[in-house]
Amino acid sequence: MHDETYASAAHAFADLVARLPQGRWAESGLGEWDLRSLVGHTSRALITVDAYLDKPADEAVVTSVAQYYVLSSQAASGVDPHAITERGRVAGRALGDDPAAAVRELVDRVLAKLAGADDSIIETIAGGMYTSVYLPTRTFELAVHSRDIARAAGIEAELPEAVVRAAALMATDIAVELGRGAEVLDALTGRVALPADFSVV
Repeated sequence: MHDETYASAAHAFADLVARLPQGRWAESGLGEWDLRSLVGHTSRALITVDAYLDKPADEAVVTSVAQYYVLSSQAASGVDPHAITERGRVAGRALGDDPAAAVRELVDRVLAKLAGADDSIIETIAGGMYTSVYLPTRTFELAVHSRDIARAAGIEAELPEAVVRAAALMATDIAVELGRGAEVLDALTGRVALPADFSVV
């Protein structure tokens, strides 16, 4: 199967990593992550697709992107946050001495694998779901974290308009699923400001 928006987000991420200033990998990225760990965490939006394509499921129990985020958040509620942080660090170290080349190779491999795949049901952290439903969640992750990376490095993310649109619409859908859609509507129309700690993920 092929998802053009996911492919665009993946290529934009690879291009961004290639533009990161050298010698900055140990500098602050996001939260407890340095820049290398943040890039490593973002690369998991490719790694999980690669892995899940080899993990078929019998039934699609997750039928929408918004539902995925609600269920995966519930599934992760009992997970040690330090374990999540460490996964990002491990993924960052796995990129080796040339992270840009490693990310580009990962993008090429995953997109080639997707090109030869059907829209099958795969097993995810939230349960079985069609690949076509899962991929937009990875587009969202690539978009959000590419902007995190660019912000940390002081450069522009240069995301395609279709990727930004998909991620922004997805964030709104998640807010509605969480029962906070009215707050987002009011904020987007200039009626109120969202709380400082507001997040849909």
